[in-house]
Amino acid sequence: MKTIAIIPARGGSKRLPQKNIKLLDEIPLLAHSILYAKANSKIIDEVYVSTEDPEIKKVALKYGAKVIDRPENISGDLEPTVSALKHVLENIDLEVENVILLQPTNPVRPENLVQKTFEIYDKIKCNSLFTVSRDHKKLGKIIDQKFVPFNYKIGQRSQDLEPLYFENGLLYITKSKLIMENIIISEDAFPFEIDHIFANVDIDTQADFDYAKYLYYKNIKN
Repeated sequence: MKTIAIIPARGGSKRLPQKNIKLLDEIPLLAHSILYAKANSKIIDEVYVSTEDPEIKKVALKYGAKVIDRPENISGDLEPTVSALKHVLENIDLEVENVILLQPTNPVRPENLVQKTFEIYDKIKCNSLFTVSRDHKKLGKIIDQKFVPFNYKIGQRSQDLEPLYFENGLLYITKSKLIMENIIISEDAFPFEIDHIFANVDIDTQADFDYAKYLYYKNIKN
């Protein structure tokens, strides 16, 4: 039974056209995730890119991934990611046990992240694992034009907040059988906490991309 990486990379982004192949340090965003997966070949047996876009397909093949052509009917803005993962599994001949989801819009990850997370995933025998980061913001809701604190009391210090976490999108590991049931994060999913400079990066707009470039050259490249 194999462990594969799947990178879903559609071409129809409206707010940042062709964002998945925009260059970060002269390398397309998509390629950062491909190269990352291939560098973890002791765990990841094959790397697949799911796309409906011919330019993205060219980039994926150039950097050594296998490409599964995604049908237009599951390539829209509102289509959930699990549809692409399921389509890949339905169209390859491998017996796959585990799927590692890498999103091209989260291009930079810690070098040892796959190894650390997969060791935990395998040891505790959970059905899925995903990365989370702590959020230190004071959050609230607006109800009847009034701000109602959610995770703190007015005047409370930030360092005394009850810990809250967010799904940062850096990495997901899931049993393939769950994906066939349209599930990525299972009820027993292990939340792997990580503090990383790119945990707050999810590239969807030009401003997001500019911020990612700034962080990359300030903290990674140098």
